Amino acid sequence: MTGSFSFNYGPRLRSAPGAAAAIAELLAADSLLFVTDAGVRGLGLCDGALAGLEAAGRRVTLFDAVEADPSAATVLAAVEAGRAAGARAVVGFGGGSPMDVAKVAAYLLGSGDELDAIYGVEQATGEGLPLVLVPTTAGTGSEATPISVITVGSTEKKGVNAAALYADWAVLDPTLTYGLPPHVTAATGVDAMVHAIEAYTSARLKNPISDALAKEALQLLSANIRVAVKDGSNTEARASMLLGAYLAGVAFANAPVAGVHALAYPLGGHFHVPHGLSNALMLPHVLGHNMGAAMDLYAELAPIVDPKLEGLGRQGRAQGLVEALSAIAADCGLPARLRAVGVEAGHLDLLASEAMKQQRLLVNNPCPIEQHHARALYEAAL
Repeated sequence: MTGSFSFNYGPRLRSAPGAAAAIAELLAADSLLFVTDAGVRGLGLCDGALAGLEAAGRRVTLFDAVEADPSAATVLAAVEAGRAAGARAVVGFGGGSPMDVAKVAAYLLGSGDELDAIYGVEQATGEGLPLVLVPTTAGTGSEATPISVITVGSTEKKGVNAAALYADWAVLDPTLTYGLPPHVTAATGVDAMVHAIEAYTSARLKNPISDALAKEALQLLSANIRVAVKDGSNTEARASMLLGAYLAGVAFANAPVAGVHALAYPLGGHFHVPHGLSNALMLPHVLGHNMGAAMDLYAELAPIVDPKLEGLGRQGRAQGLVEALSAIAADCGLPARLRAVGVEAGHLDLLASEAMKQQRLLVNNPCPIEQHHARALYEAAL
């Protein structure tokens, strides 16, 4: 574990209530592409940031057409808007979808590359435009990672994973998350916890620094998610959730996520289940599948989530982790079964087949997940 490894700390970070209104300080360019979605704009969350940019004399082109599970067509539309405006920097503002679009748009605008040429790992080798990312949810960790997930065709998700997609700055402003509905706070919070857990147990590239960040992230998230769901204006809880999600993002940018995410993506692609909820639904089942290979690591994480597990033996702690995570999801109001999101027995073969397309994630799992395993896991979650 202390042998040879590489680590990238990602973007520079600014964290403070109200920090979003001062993002003009972080970008020298006079013409900006501002990528968000209609929901974030409608809630007025980006008003302070836009006013600050206007007061600083920046020309802002607003692109707010990002949808959930953003499509390649949306990415290209954002690039075209930025190119037409002569944008020299990009701001991504919102949840994972606007930030994912902003990352790829900034890269394509700066490099001149074609989108179809950069899917995969380290296929984007050029230089993008300066980029600032501002999350409005505490979950995806997209502000911390060089990863963007794009929907290609009607259902398939493809990843762009390259160091060139790292933002220059990530800005954590807890005031932006005050108004998140409890179910969004819950789902995105569990998503961030999955990032930490999968980074800590990743079969590839796990290292002492990613481990330390994953454990700190899990501590912040597990200690604050119930409070943030119950009292959405609790600044301390909201700030802790944002920082936890960011640290988990840095961890999994270096020690990549695995089976939970691989099985979650088809639920988003085919049933439009929000990504965090998809992860929550599959988490206990994939952890159970991995138990033989990852028991020691799960046992190490268990007391972080539930200190009462400290005195148990290795197996008891590991199983206790799964139960503690399920209890958090239940306490936060998340459904536990796939049938609650429209999945039926007749869909299992399709989901298992689609999960096999996520080989870039499955190779990171502590033990193999073949198609018959995936089907059994979906069936267990049904």
